[in-house]
Amino acid sequence: MRRILWLLLSMFAMVATVQAAPTKTVLVLGDSLSAAHNIATDQGWVHLLDVRLGKMVPAWTAINASISGETSLSGRNRLPALLEKYRPKVVVIELGANDGLQGLSLADLRANLAAMIDESTAAKAKVLLLGIELPVNYGPQYRDGLRAIYADLARQKHAALVPFLLAGVALKPELMQDDGLHPLAAGEPIVLDTVWGKLQPLLR
Repeated sequence: MRRILWLLLSMFAMVATVQAAPTKTVLVLGDSLSAAHNIATDQGWVHLLDVRLGKMVPAWTAINASISGETSLSGRNRLPALLEKYRPKVVVIELGANDGLQGLSLADLRANLAAMIDESTAAKAKVLLLGIELPVNYGPQYRDGLRAIYADLARQKHAALVPFLLAGVALKPELMQDDGLHPLAAGEPIVLDTVWGKLQPLLR
């Protein structure tokens, strides 16, 4: 009888240990494009990602550390504490749009993104870089330079890359807010699918 009781207690302990095991984490560090700007938080692509990750076996979770208005420098300054707190297996970096809109130095943007990739890999996390495109009125030199930064860093740092986060959405007015910069809720699942194609291999 005692042996049976001991076996039952051991089984319960094993189940409790499995249930208490921490899920793997994807950390998303971005700006308003990832912070559900002007839509409900649960309609944003990062929340939709968290729901999808939670259905995996074993489950993953998405931590959304995105802040509207974030630049690459402020993101770089916040990243070390986020890596220490969440210890993510994957870091998704979606920054650069506000640098571009403010006309900040492309060289500084490159340096900040490179530092964030290096810090993430040093913390044993895989990196997914999400590229953005600026409106055409910013001119081809700046737009091409911005585009090249993401492509070059992904190649040099062996990071995964989504060349344009809003591909499939940006040129469809019915999916974009009146500012022409942020998706409506109806566009967010498309954004998630764009990200998922490059993120999913990193979860294996």
